[in-house]
Amino acid sequence: MTGTDSQRRDLGLAVQVTALEHEPVIVSDGRAEHDPYIEHRRLLFATAYRMLGSVIDAEDVLQDAWLTWSTADRDAIHHPKAYLVRTVTNLSLNRLTSARATRETYVGPWLPEPLLTSPDIAAETELADTVSIAMMVVLETLNPVERAVFLLREVFGYSHAEIAETLERPETTVRQIAHRAREHVQARRPRFDTDEAQRRQVTAQFMKACAGGDLNAVMELLAPDVTAWSDGGGKVTAARRPLHGIDHVARWLVGFLAKPELAALTMEPAVINGELGILATLDGYTVGALSFDLVDGHIQNLRFQVNPDKLSGLTPANGLAFP
Repeated sequence: MTGTDSQRRDLGLAVQVTALEHEPVIVSDGRAEHDPYIEHRRLLFATAYRMLGSVIDAEDVLQDAWLTWSTADRDAIHHPKAYLVRTVTNLSLNRLTSARATRETYVGPWLPEPLLTSPDIAAETELADTVSIAMMVVLETLNPVERAVFLLREVFGYSHAEIAETLERPETTVRQIAHRAREHVQARRPRFDTDEAQRRQVTAQFMKACAGGDLNAVMELLAPDVTAWSDGGGKVTAARRPLHGIDHVARWLVGFLAKPELAALTMEPAVINGELGILATLDGYTVGALSFDLVDGHIQNLRFQVNPDKLSGLTPANGLAFP
């Protein structure tokens, strides 16, 4: 990744995050504005979200971090930003370790929670890639410690020594973990086109074909080796296994959208996790999000998030809309 270490460490998410119940409120004299927690909150949320793949869990981690910070001896903390990042990282590690056991019994494919991001983020290729749904899926294949080391090193630009201090592990061990994690991610990182104009065109064509129930038009937009995942979490109707191939994916998609209860469904383009995707709404409520990889002008991977418990990051009223 290019850019200076300081620039990389400040890679946050261009979203607005709601204040939590016990967090400080900015007061008129401005004292709370200078609290390091408030100053670095965007970075802390970005760290927790990338670690956990969950908006709700990231917000819970931030609340726990604030409680830890609010009771800490500030005079003994010489580097507040490092202290806060270390706190969030370790809280995320603890939560991720327990979450992985839960995901083993998850109903159907597991996908990370999507969130709306600023349209500007899509132009920042490096930042968009680190928070894309595709990358979040790859990160899920790392164990918790590998994930923490990879993010702190490759995304936020921390040195091996700093990561070793954060995780309380020998620096040589951290170097080995970093090397292993980087190779793992590089081997699984999906290939995709970065032409935004082409992506906008394909997105518009795909929405039109789906809205019209045009099976042939949908098929023409799909890559020969297309795969579709749908995460319903057992809460709503979704395919329990990944679907492969143009015919299978297209027929399932068109058939699903033809259901009478979805007659009023509307689709609109939206920047989801740094990439142009599609939001589906029904009766004014967000009911799904679609992200995809575009390769040689065709859709290769489709990821449908329809689990209602994972859609809070797509609701403007919850504070995760475009800034």
